[in-house]
Amino acid sequence: MKDVINKSLACLVVFFLFLCVSLIFTGTVDYKSRFLSFLPQLSNSTFCRTGSQLRVYMYDLPRRFNVGMIDGSLPDETPVRADNFPPWKENNGLRKQHSVEYWMMASLLYNGNGEGDSGSSRVAVRVMDPELADVFFVPFFASLSFNVHGRNMTDPDTEIDIKLQSDIVNILRGSKYWQRSAGRDHVIPIHHPNAFRVHRDKVNASIFIVADFGRIMDISRLAKDVVAPYVHMVESLLNDNHEDPYESRKTLLFFRGRTVRKEEGLVRAKLKRILGKKEDVIYEEGSASEEGFRTSTQGMRSSKFCLNPAGDTPSSCRLFDAIVSHCVPVIVSDKIELPYESEIDYKEFSIFFSVKEALKPGYMLDQLKGIPKEKWMKMWLRLQNISHHFEYQYPPKKEDAVNMIWRQVREKLPAVNLAVHRSRRLKVPDWWRR
Repeated sequence: MKDVINKSLACLVVFFLFLCVSLIFTGTVDYKSRFLSFLPQLSNSTFCRTGSQLRVYMYDLPRRFNVGMIDGSLPDETPVRADNFPPWKENNGLRKQHSVEYWMMASLLYNGNGEGDSGSSRVAVRVMDPELADVFFVPFFASLSFNVHGRNMTDPDTEIDIKLQSDIVNILRGSKYWQRSAGRDHVIPIHHPNAFRVHRDKVNASIFIVADFGRIMDISRLAKDVVAPYVHMVESLLNDNHEDPYESRKTLLFFRGRTVRKEEGLVRAKLKRILGKKEDVIYEEGSASEEGFRTSTQGMRSSKFCLNPAGDTPSSCRLFDAIVSHCVPVIVSDKIELPYESEIDYKEFSIFFSVKEALKPGYMLDQLKGIPKEKWMKMWLRLQNISHHFEYQYPPKKEDAVNMIWRQVREKLPAVNLAVHRSRRLKVPDWWRR
């Protein structure tokens, strides 16, 4: 009798070990969801979920909401799959820097193992059964829609963008899963500051994927939303192996870009007056063109520090260009929020100045010149160690940009679950919102 009991216990232990391992080590396509659907109490419990992949259900939308804006050759109702997912066009210029939505969708569609990737290295796993999902991803390319359909907001084509926004709101409001949480467990990329601009207040309970909070402070907040890096525009520096990188970078401070901006970016013109003719400084006007990106690539790779003032909003793509160029960022932006800051300390590889400090004649340059070589070298080495976190790529790789974003989404889950559970049991208006 003891032998029978011991064998039974051993079988149970093996079963639960297998179950935990399968939850942790499966790939992006969730093959286990069919099996777990027969065990709803177990599949939706937190047992064996610590450190496991984020289970994501992705809405199946017509192609006009996403990849149809990149490649319109297939009928609108053709399901988007890995085998018909169009590659990103590298010459798409400014559309590329806000293409976070594309890479997030790609990571959920990918169902193989590429170089440097394994099922266990990806944070997010796609589930086909919405009942098993931790979060719901809405694959509406809102940033691309703004850029494709009438960027200047007065073009008649902008009505197409507004119609897509309205249609998405209607689709979501008709979903029982949206209704169940009021959208709190839904993930919506709105990386461009004008993305989803007309109707985003109707979905503002969701987890937004943003570049910063400059134009959405009234509907967005750091506690619920995720700051994602821009897609860098310059080529990554992969072989930075100079014997003496400090001496090989002859320019002290480099900036190339638009010097006339709005709102937060007004500081750029003021900095030009202070820095424009200084020795050891390159501060020049530049445009977003292939030639411009080549010039910026060379300039950043030959400079010790790269200036990153605010754009029209507190952030700009230039910060991430500097990171992948291993050029120590000098950040001048009073209201900037940074990606993955719960995991990465930017002070280890960046220098920060307030706008007031930066506009004090001579102050910023004196501070940079006073940084000893040993400190700069430590920052340069740290840049090499963290730059892979800012790479968007397909297939996805371990701890790349899209995996780091999903990790940040996973960090939001406890607060999301608290809000959802409280809202379901309250019989009176929420006293915390008074």
